[in-house]
Amino acid sequence: MALSRTFLFVPGNHARRVEKALNADVDAAILDLEDAVAASEKVATRAAVVEALQAPHRARGYIRINALDTEYAFGDLHAVIARGVDGIVLPKLESVEQLHTADWIMSQLERERGLDADSIELMPIIETGAGFAAIQALCTSAAQRVRRLKRFAFGAGDFCLDMNLIWSGDESELHAYRSALVLASRAAGLQAPVDTVWVRLDDADGLARSAVRARGMGFQGKLCIHPAQCDAVNRAFSPTEAEITQARAVVEAFKRAEAEGVASIRLDGAFIDYPVAYRAQRVLDFAAQIDAR
Repeated sequence: MALSRTFLFVPGNHARRVEKALNADVDAAILDLEDAVAASEKVATRAAVVEALQAPHRARGYIRINALDTEYAFGDLHAVIARGVDGIVLPKLESVEQLHTADWIMSQLERERGLDADSIELMPIIETGAGFAAIQALCTSAAQRVRRLKRFAFGAGDFCLDMNLIWSGDESELHAYRSALVLASRAAGLQAPVDTVWVRLDDADGLARSAVRARGMGFQGKLCIHPAQCDAVNRAFSPTEAEITQARAVVEAFKRAEAEGVASIRLDGAFIDYPVAYRAQRVLDFAAQIDAR
């Protein structure tokens, strides 16, 4: 499974910023055709983002198209389903019908252009009340019928606007919705979702707390809107040296216990059984994946 800790948004019509984002220390860059691009430049930007993704780069490259209920969505998909594009980010997904429509269009374009079936990912953003009302159906349908969909993302900015919520510093008003997305994703067998952006660029401490909070709630990564945010997000969603050391001690101690026919032990005052040992092994595997990258 590819690392998905940091997804950095960048306006698709700013070539220099696009190049920097694609070669930054992020797991993926999202070249934007939606909110960050003025209506007068949306059509012209389509070819530019595809060209950027067909040049050598470090991070995985996604393109955020405009929502399906806009006049731009079909033209966006028709222009950007191409070799070199790793994924499509679909904003404001609200129904199973929309999900199947996007998947069907992408499948026809892949076939027409000689691309492998389902080779381009689809990562929808849930960012309206209607989207959350349909979250269980969306996750279930994605797992059963949309092979290209690995994970969902959460978009709190539009969600708070839609629901008339006040987005506070501690984000307590988002807790139930984050939990619902994590639960529905897990129940359907999808990857853990990706958390919302942090919009307060002058509050690095708030960003760090938000990222740690999201990791603790079961998210695997976070959307970012500025390169300066990515280092803190990478750290928040990566195991610390202390966590790796502890995990290694747990795995080694449990292996010794298993060899002696014991499946529950105490280590440094903590109870260790299979779930704890499995979690420790997961930490070590994830750390090895980060090192390999």
